[in-house]
Amino acid sequence: MNAIDETHDPGLRCWVPGADGHPDFPVQNLPLGIFAPPREGARAGVAIGDHILDLAAAAPLLPDAAARTLAGPTLNALFALPAADRRALRRRLSQLLTDARQAQTLAIYPAADCTLHLPAAIGDYSDFYVGIHHADAVGRQFRPDNPLLPNYKWVPIGYHGRASSVRPAGEPVVRPHGQRKPPDAQAPDHGPTRRLDYEVELGLWIGPGNALGRPIPIAEASDHIVGLCLLNDWSARDIQAWEYQPLGPFLGKSFHTSVSPWVVTADALAPFRIAQPPRPASDPAPLPYLHDTRDQAAGAFALTLEASLSTAAMRAAGLPAQRLSRAPASAMYWTAAQIVAHHAANGCNLRPGDLLGTGTISGPDENGRGSLLEIAQGGARPLTLPGGEMRSFLEDGDEVTLSARAEAPGFVPIGFGPCRGRIASAP
Repeated sequence: MNAIDETHDPGLRCWVPGADGHPDFPVQNLPLGIFAPPREGARAGVAIGDHILDLAAAAPLLPDAAARTLAGPTLNALFALPAADRRALRRRLSQLLTDARQAQTLAIYPAADCTLHLPAAIGDYSDFYVGIHHADAVGRQFRPDNPLLPNYKWVPIGYHGRASSVRPAGEPVVRPHGQRKPPDAQAPDHGPTRRLDYEVELGLWIGPGNALGRPIPIAEASDHIVGLCLLNDWSARDIQAWEYQPLGPFLGKSFHTSVSPWVVTADALAPFRIAQPPRPASDPAPLPYLHDTRDQAAGAFALTLEASLSTAAMRAAGLPAQRLSRAPASAMYWTAAQIVAHHAANGCNLRPGDLLGTGTISGPDENGRGSLLEIAQGGARPLTLPGGEMRSFLEDGDEVTLSARAEAPGFVPIGFGPCRGRIASAP
């Protein structure tokens, strides 16, 4: 489990202008990513305030193990390092960015001038369904008397996603085509989705991983999580509803997944670990391969997740985005470590740079619903926006932004940066 150390000291001050007090990226955060300065190639970087530190250029000043991984345009090799080596890199970066004498030796770029890329080459992407309030709310629309299926509280439900369509936040989300069959239609047709939706999720970036046939014990699972990001698994609900039985999501999910480009490391999140909420007494205890005392004591995160919506008409009128939801990340029924341990329990080999989604995280009340499917109750109660527009599902030109903030008494809050996507018309 990640430890609190000198890099989390709230008294640290950074020489980069605007870093101290930055809402997302103060020196206590130091998230990792891949960026490209103007007219230059992609390389490793660290977000600091509204700037980016060039990690590759700083390699001579960094620990040898990390420095050797920084030559390429992805972080896969860095993710593959043991947790101790990643922690050593964080400590050295903290030293460099709080020592004003280094201001002339390190390459710093304004973030606004740079292009952000995916942090890793994603070999595989899997998405889970651990947000119990989302699962319950959606289940009630289809099975009012039995919203959760019998396996939900025994096993972390997941499915294999499509890595090729994971994109960094900011890329347009093209409305997908697919088969749709309304309940009153006798046969399906094919065309653009009419029920496009977003999902508020966290993404888990995998570190060293495991050999094929060798499960990851729950007590070691946290060491295989490099860090977290925001993840929006865009969903075509009408396509999904027609195709998902009996094998689960396919074209209704595989057209686009947006992730925030900065990896907020597990070490940065150490001060914001909290106990996993206790299960109701009537719920089954996790099976032994999913239970670890330390994970139950500190396996959840004190994160607040938000989603907001801005329509083309709202932007034209100068209206601010409308907040759609605000919910705690602790509303996950299974922890991040349990997700990893279960994924590898059958011997499936996780590899550096693999991405796991938590599934939609909704809060326990109506203010925390993490998708339009819940907010508008499948279209039965459309949402009214400033200016009088109504939404049951997303329309072309709509822009959804996810954000997250970690807070704990005595520590500097940190954020993830925005995960933004705007809907483009179907081709």
